[in-house]
Amino acid sequence: MNEPTSPAPAQDDVTPRPDTRARIQEVALNLFAEQGYDKTSLREIAERLGVTKAALYYHFKSKEDIVAGLANDYFDRLEELAGWGRGQPKTPGFRAEFLRRYFDIADSGTGVFRMLEQNQASVNSLAHNKSHSAQFRDRMRRLVEALAGPDAPLREEFRATMAVASVSFGRMLYADRASDPAELRDVVLATAYELADARTSGSTR
Repeated sequence: MNEPTSPAPAQDDVTPRPDTRARIQEVALNLFAEQGYDKTSLREIAERLGVTKAALYYHFKSKEDIVAGLANDYFDRLEELAGWGRGQPKTPGFRAEFLRRYFDIADSGTGVFRMLEQNQASVNSLAHNKSHSAQFRDRMRRLVEALAGPDAPLREEFRATMAVASVSFGRMLYADRASDPAELRDVVLATAYELADARTSGSTR
């Protein structure tokens, strides 16, 4: 009796697609949320994604690598925002645009940090050289400096700090309370604008 023929390898097994890394992260994050970090295996991630473990290993060697990649991608986006902000004139319109961009980044990272919080004991080993919380604090300082300016008076720097913090914690703490994500965005940004003396192009404040 002939042995069954093995299925042809998936496209990702032959030539990894550019978006495979992001797809792996998305699937892994969903599984971590559904059943917990400890109870999720690389094999399950590969099966949910529809690739072999070998294809997954091309991008990530372990679950720890996936989580570190998720966090680092988020921190890179914050660094990009800070870099953009440092080169802009500190006008009310700039401050509004900066806070809008930051809200979108914070919104995209909510799932990552919720997973880290829910699985703290399991992912503590990721802090080899510098903890994620320390990295987050560093990025927050850079965002505040980009928003207020490097030589801003203490009052303006503090207002920028409170504006950035209101976006961070408002988005995270009230995500489950808001019936409409658009309403939460409006409420959070309106508060942040007041704190940072920011104005949109249509505002008369």
